[in-house]
Amino acid sequence: MEAKSAFLQIFSFIVGLSATHAVTYTPDWKSLDSRPLPAWYDESKIGIFLHWGLFSVPAYRSAWFVYFYNHKYPDYVQFVHDNYGPDFTFADFGPRFHASFYNPDGWADIFEASGAKYVVLVTKHHEGFTMWPSNYSWNWNAGDVGPKRDLVAELATAVKKKKDMHFGVYHSLFEFFNPLYIADKKNNYRTQEFVRRKTMPELYELVNNYKPDVVWSDGDWEAEDTYWNSTEFIAWLYNESPVKDTVVTNDRWGNNTRCRHGGFWNCNDRFNPGKLFTPKWENCMTVDKRAWTHRRDVTAEDCRSVNELITVMAETVSCGGNLLMNVGPTADGRIIPIFEQRLRQFGAWMKVNGEAIYKSKPWHTQSDTFDKSVWYTSKKDANGTSVYAIILTWPEYDVQTLGAPITGPNTVIKMLGYDKPFKFYAGLNNTTEIVFPNIPVPLMPSYDAWVLKMTNLENQHVPNHHKPDKDVFVKPIDMVDFL
Repeated sequence: MEAKSAFLQIFSFIVGLSATHAVTYTPDWKSLDSRPLPAWYDESKIGIFLHWGLFSVPAYRSAWFVYFYNHKYPDYVQFVHDNYGPDFTFADFGPRFHASFYNPDGWADIFEASGAKYVVLVTKHHEGFTMWPSNYSWNWNAGDVGPKRDLVAELATAVKKKKDMHFGVYHSLFEFFNPLYIADKKNNYRTQEFVRRKTMPELYELVNNYKPDVVWSDGDWEAEDTYWNSTEFIAWLYNESPVKDTVVTNDRWGNNTRCRHGGFWNCNDRFNPGKLFTPKWENCMTVDKRAWTHRRDVTAEDCRSVNELITVMAETVSCGGNLLMNVGPTADGRIIPIFEQRLRQFGAWMKVNGEAIYKSKPWHTQSDTFDKSVWYTSKKDANGTSVYAIILTWPEYDVQTLGAPITGPNTVIKMLGYDKPFKFYAGLNNTTEIVFPNIPVPLMPSYDAWVLKMTNLENQHVPNHHKPDKDVFVKPIDMVDFL
């Protein structure tokens, strides 16, 4: 017995060593891409993106235009001259970025009300100004210039106080005007002074100081990942960092990595394939259709309606993605009312219909084969698979035609937020006709989109391959029994 016990101890020790070795990632993409994505990220589905910085001061066009105004955009040059004088430089925006109304707890309340489960703050954009008092950005950071506050720490603390919310950081690898980067670029990236003295020290500082669960990299497109030392940093992030078990990364780590490598893929801004896409991906998009940053001339018409936001979300989640909705705060630290309204409206919808979104999985069919404006998600439990149909427009004649689900004798269809089951019947050409009852206004669960929960479908796991033809559909004449 003693020999057997000793053998078991040795075996357990060897297994333990093997397990430890199995979760040690080497600084190469084959190893790094093998790391399982932490479950919280896929389950969250909804995030908030915040483009905030010196570009919020002029609030003219989007952040991108600010950096080139001296030589590419004459209208911006004129704007600067008219508003700030002919000798004004970009650096002069620093003292004007005062964030005097910045209330991170108030921001976190809005984000929680929106239904978002993670928040990604732009901590440094392409101009190099850090939103925290970085040791590697002397006199060009929010601790030394402008607010004289640690804006990152304050929001990280506020977000982490919320239940089930995660904090993330956006960080630009390169800086347009940094002399070290300009020198490396002129040397065809054979030197790495900028990376060694600026980019990588900042990233390690961000992670060690603020412990973000998302490291959202950008500014990658001018050089390959080997110049940025990306794999070395990510290996440290996954193996040794204080967030090694929870952190997720995107795919912008070099001009050869987008849509190829990373914890989840952004590919391009507003990436939305419209079909099932793997591996895990994220659609980063804007509430303001015209800009990532705050614009002083933004109008309500410029902003997506709540129905438009729900539509993009439905398309994204149904196809396996997460939605990262961007708003641009003002230079004085406010989320303007139109953005707050949209986020709260979106959150009110999620409060009723979040069952179909959070922790959901793509179904075998993404958009309906009959009505392409209907998108599906699904969830499995001990009783089978529940399928959710996100209806973006109330159906004509109060009858929704679906081509993807196949109903059976035990099928039950309900609208989330409404207790009574819906009646349905088989339509022509293998469709399902679902009758929407006359719901009293006080009992209407939502007004911008609706979710049907379908249980015990005959084709929970197998697609309905017979595609219905809209041209042969005939509306039933006698609907009395269904009303």
